[in-house]
Amino acid sequence: MVERGMTVRIARWSATHPWRAICGWALFVVVCVGVGAVAGTKSSDSAMSPGESGRAVEIVDSGQFHDPAMENVLISARSGALDAAAARLAAADVAARLGALPGVAKVEPAVTAPNRSALLVRAEMTGARTDAGARVQPLLDATAATAKAYPGLRVEEVGDASMDEALDGRIKGDFHQAELISVPVTLLILLVAFGAVIAAGVPVLLALSSVGAAIGLSALASHLVPTTDVLNSVVLLVGMAVGVDYSLFYLKREREERAKGRGSIDAVEIAAATSGHAVVVSGLAVAVAMSGMYLADDATFHSLATGSILVVTVAVLGSVTVLPALLAKLGRRLDRPRVPLVWRLTTRKQGGGRFWPTVLRPALRAPKPTLVVAVVGLLALAAPALGMTLRLTDDADLPRSIPIMQSYDRLTGAFPSTGSSLRIAVRAPAKDAAQVRKALTDLGRRTQAEPLFAHDQPPQRQTSADRTVSVLDVGVQYPVGSDKAAKALDELRQRLVPSALSGLPGARYAVGGPIATNADFTADVSGAMPWTIAFVLVLTFVVLLATFRAPVIALTAIVLNSLSAGAAYGLLTLVFQHHWAEGLLGFRSNGGIVTWLPLFLFVVLFGLSMDYHVFVVSRIQEAVRAGVPTRKAVARGITGSASTVTSAAVVMVAVFSIFGTLTTLDLKQLGVGLATAILLDATIIRAVVLPAAMILLGSWNWWTPRPLRREPDATVEQPGIVPVGVDVAPRNDDDRVESR
Repeated sequence: MVERGMTVRIARWSATHPWRAICGWALFVVVCVGVGAVAGTKSSDSAMSPGESGRAVEIVDSGQFHDPAMENVLISARSGALDAAAARLAAADVAARLGALPGVAKVEPAVTAPNRSALLVRAEMTGARTDAGARVQPLLDATAATAKAYPGLRVEEVGDASMDEALDGRIKGDFHQAELISVPVTLLILLVAFGAVIAAGVPVLLALSSVGAAIGLSALASHLVPTTDVLNSVVLLVGMAVGVDYSLFYLKREREERAKGRGSIDAVEIAAATSGHAVVVSGLAVAVAMSGMYLADDATFHSLATGSILVVTVAVLGSVTVLPALLAKLGRRLDRPRVPLVWRLTTRKQGGGRFWPTVLRPALRAPKPTLVVAVVGLLALAAPALGMTLRLTDDADLPRSIPIMQSYDRLTGAFPSTGSSLRIAVRAPAKDAAQVRKALTDLGRRTQAEPLFAHDQPPQRQTSADRTVSVLDVGVQYPVGSDKAAKALDELRQRLVPSALSGLPGARYAVGGPIATNADFTADVSGAMPWTIAFVLVLTFVVLLATFRAPVIALTAIVLNSLSAGAAYGLLTLVFQHHWAEGLLGFRSNGGIVTWLPLFLFVVLFGLSMDYHVFVVSRIQEAVRAGVPTRKAVARGITGSASTVTSAAVVMVAVFSIFGTLTTLDLKQLGVGLATAILLDATIIRAVVLPAAMILLGSWNWWTPRPLRREPDATVEQPGIVPVGVDVAPRNDDDRVESR
């Protein structure tokens, strides 16, 4: 018998009533997916606009402006100087073709670039901007016809709808491909880990069902916490990682116990008391870490936190309910059908093989120098993060292997105002509309005298139908996130706008636009980061303290996970803030790290790192409480869990690396950051730093303050299975030697 904790009682019921548990889980998943489909998804309207840029969005929205999709047709020379006469004929031709289309409201007269290198024809589409991408093809066909009629010129279309049409297909296509690849790659890794088809399929089945249920629940939750575009990607990423991990921990332990000759029910109970308990603690730690994102005052983080917590909770629920039922029902059939050669290799390496004992040897023989070298190396790897720059991404950050992005570069090169911009929004009583118009006209004229702003076209001014809201769009010469763009924003906010509008006491104004959103969101995240980190550290410490009843173990986990996160930050900065890896990873550097990524990456890494830490330390603690000295317990715990941790880490790294191949810079950085961090965590942290630190600490690892101590439970009869938190004295002689 083992301790009848909640996980054991649930596991025993599931194992003795397998069909009820399996059918109950299937019904739960179907209901979640169905409810999500019926409820639909509510998207966030904030579009990551905190601070003054958020106020600008509110003012503009209150004006209820007609915001049509605009298409730009750029006419330039294929080589050499532009033939002005031919360009004018081509402009007239494309304007006539576009003007004849029912989907075009109006075509503006052609504009010549300041350097005379190109002509620009702008067309306003009818209908809403939201579905313009589906209606843009006739415009693209008209532009293509003009291009065919004038082969000596480059005639190309770039606009709101054409960009959406070109990029949505590309992004959705490679994301769908990543989803398709991740499942067979995961299965292949698990086949190598288990050497049996059914054993490999069970973790994938549980992970996929958890993701499906969580996506359905996320859709329902979006009516309370509106969702964002990347949420389903993150749910899939986190769900596959934790779902497979939790199943691996449980399945490996149950398999290990069956190999010792135990029956299916007993093996499931022991797995529940050990790995099952570790899964629950790990899931709680992940959820606690994810909840730190609620401290950031932004809908994006709230949505990501909600989705991540839901998928982790569902994965834990599946691991402690339906997984024991599957294991009990399958029994020894779990190891069928076997992959002959792989099966022999996996059974031969149950003790961890030779690799991990070799990696572990320096920490066991010389813990102090090993710890110093490893920590110094991780700190050196983290050092570049001190120079990290945060920037939001936009379409301009997409790789130039996409043809329309090459057209975009030529457009913004000839007409900078079509690239980045700033928007001044003013709300004032209708009686002051004339004064507001004059003030904004003067302001636009003043920006034309400033070198930071674009001069190819005058600023565009609009007034709402009720004359209470006015908007001035000012083009900027420099891309979003650049230092020059930030200077242009400061110039407007601190000098030009207050000077122009100070004579209007009843007016409320704000400066927004992509440049302002980038600056405000970065400031918002930077302000929330210290509070979020402190929140995650404190609550994680509390969870681990309640689990192990050992303050040193909890504190060690905090320090090690912080080292892992810091090293990941440093690697991200090295790879993505510079240009040397662009060709290798297929991206275009914007000179920074995606603004929301460091905060999100910290909480995800802190949570996922707990999977390994809780699992490994639990195995070490089992050995110590069975009377094994700390040094030998560390060796036994790490080598005994090596195959499980290795398999779980390889799955995570593989899935995250696949997401690193996506086109969008934010998901690419997320995939690469998570993959490298998990790789470091499962190798350097768990096999070098953790054992060295625990050996040096010796008996201090297990010191329990008197208020946290409790007596051993009399129901514990199974050797080596000791309830978490029971105060069992370590072998003092050996530990005193080790702690010196």
